[in-house]
Amino acid sequence: MDLRQMEYFLAVVDFGGVTRAAAQLRVAQPSLSQAVRKLEKDLGTELFHRVGRGLVLSPAGEALVGPARAILRDVESAENAVRDVGAMRGGRIDIASLSDLSSDPLSVWVAKFRQQYPNVRFHIEERDETADVVSLVRSGACELGILSLPLPTDELVGEELIDQQLVLVCPPGTESRWPDPVPIKELSRVPFVMGERGTATRDFIDRSLRMHGVEPDVAVEVRQRGAVLPIVLAGGGVSIVALRTGLDALPRGGVVRELMPRLTRRMGVVRRPGRTSAASTAFLACARDSFGEFAESVVGHMTLGRSLVEAARLTRDAGDRQMREHNARADLDS
Repeated sequence: MDLRQMEYFLAVVDFGGVTRAAAQLRVAQPSLSQAVRKLEKDLGTELFHRVGRGLVLSPAGEALVGPARAILRDVESAENAVRDVGAMRGGRIDIASLSDLSSDPLSVWVAKFRQQYPNVRFHIEERDETADVVSLVRSGACELGILSLPLPTDELVGEELIDQQLVLVCPPGTESRWPDPVPIKELSRVPFVMGERGTATRDFIDRSLRMHGVEPDVAVEVRQRGAVLPIVLAGGGVSIVALRTGLDALPRGGVVRELMPRLTRRMGVVRRPGRTSAASTAFLACARDSFGEFAESVVGHMTLGRSLVEAARLTRDAGDRQMREHNARADLDS
């Protein structure tokens, strides 16, 4: 039993006979008759009684009409859903991400993508460990995994995306204490606020400081990464965070400084081998464009003599204005 047989069967029912059904479907009458007979053979029962030159539904045929219509409706719905996903009119993107990367840059990419394709949904799984992100992607629970380098390539396809700039965030009122940029070697015996030991971000910062001869003095260790900035802003110590996260401290008087040498973390995406969904492919293209635009704007401001932090702040402010204008237009159109 196949979908074409279902379609031909219902056409005979709806148009009152094989001749009219064949004309409506624009198929040869013998082909339609043969398809109906094969359907009866497959089901092991007559669907029509042959009365003279006409057809009358048998009890079995009457019982099939409802289920046949439901099957064709479900197939049509599935085809429409696939077309909608391909055209970005629907669908869902499942992403696994290291916890700190979900706030920056993943959250920025998701928001920008949804401005263009508001009907695409996202489900984001946050994990502290690289192995847990890899497991979600390998199992198929998530299509994409956002990680820092080196990317695990065993059974997965990896692609580098961006270099994430890290900065030092210090309590308000300490401007005179910190040069701009801050030499990393001057961070010895400075109290730090950090996430838990063993997480990907904490391990990266610890390694980076030790490479420059600094043994981090962790005064506050906190599991919830969202608590780091509030503790720093309340005077609990300093912290190293992603550049755009550091910008969030500026309105509350936080002192944000570039590090010397610059501290960057390379990040990328992993996925299973094979074809990536149209929505995920478009999302990754949007992510690359978003980062490229941000980086280009920052470099442009820096060529005018502004610091990295100030250039990033101006760039983000411009992006925020564009977002407000976009939302205002969308609200008027709704």
